[in-house]
Amino acid sequence: MASTKIVLAAIFIASFYLSASFAFPPAPGHHEGAYPVGNGPISGLSPDYYKFTCPQADEIVVSILKKAIAKEPRIAASLLRLLFHDCFVQGCDASVLLDDTEEVVSEKNAIPNKNSIRGFEVIDEIKAALEEACPHTVSCADTIALAARGSTVLSGGPYWELPLGRRDSKTANMKLANKNLPPPNATLHRLIKFFQRQGLDKVDLVALSGSHTIGKARCVSFKQRLYDQHRDNRPDITLEKSFYHTLASACPRTGGDNNIRSLDFVSPSKFDNSYYKLILEGRSLLNSDEVLWTGKDPQIAGLVKSYAENEPLFFEHYVNSIIKMGNINPLMGYNGEIRKNCRRVNQEI
Repeated sequence: MASTKIVLAAIFIASFYLSASFAFPPAPGHHEGAYPVGNGPISGLSPDYYKFTCPQADEIVVSILKKAIAKEPRIAASLLRLLFHDCFVQGCDASVLLDDTEEVVSEKNAIPNKNSIRGFEVIDEIKAALEEACPHTVSCADTIALAARGSTVLSGGPYWELPLGRRDSKTANMKLANKNLPPPNATLHRLIKFFQRQGLDKVDLVALSGSHTIGKARCVSFKQRLYDQHRDNRPDITLEKSFYHTLASACPRTGGDNNIRSLDFVSPSKFDNSYYKLILEGRSLLNSDEVLWTGKDPQIAGLVKSYAENEPLFFEHYVNSIIKMGNINPLMGYNGEIRKNCRRVNQEI
């Protein structure tokens, strides 16, 4: 009898690890290069990774997100942005969540992040609930990914099968954050280079930029467009005139740097394709948005126009691209840890 139980236990364990190691295939119809260069399909990531160890993980995440977004709709965009700012710096490993310590120089103080990225308290709340339900099981890197998907869906955007199983880094890299995160005034040429560095192509650039359909930006992020676009004390000529005056009234030439404006003023809390329609009208907020249309790249401009006309196409490409981005250099197995507190590596708790 005892030997039978041992055999059954061994079969169960083997089947669990086998199911958790299946490669997650790209979504049907994805453009070429479905995974970052050098990564290929991530064999340890699977949507079913927590099927047996924490099946309620997504339910926990969504329940907390619903309350947080109801309280402050902007937080959905902030949590989605955390995924970008995590994955673009040494991969999707939750390094962006680490606070300063004697051993860690936090990425939160990098120029693109300081006084800008937010949502850490919501991540803390989600992680605490996950630890209570499933101790030492769901990583902070996966918590970011789950929060990003949940925020998108709760804002009216698409759902995607999310590969899970990432581990958490024990280090941060502020220098790489300063190098790898695109600034809001980036030219199209630079944006393409930033994305290529992560193994992402032009389709990914245009589709993922659609995340700006929700959220807000500080005046300091686009003030150059209003007053000194080409270092000539003149505004960006691509700005639609009435939109320019609206922005200038909210963001004076001097002061007001922390005043905020919606990235998509038509439907600022709804994940839709109005972002692309505004780009075509010269009413996008950031230079890095408008250059997708005015940057003289026929493929990129064509995608902007296609997404403006066809929201289901935008959603399809967005899902493909965000899965691809979420597969950038994840830590697996013993290469990382599962932090108990997302702000500190385990040894410091």
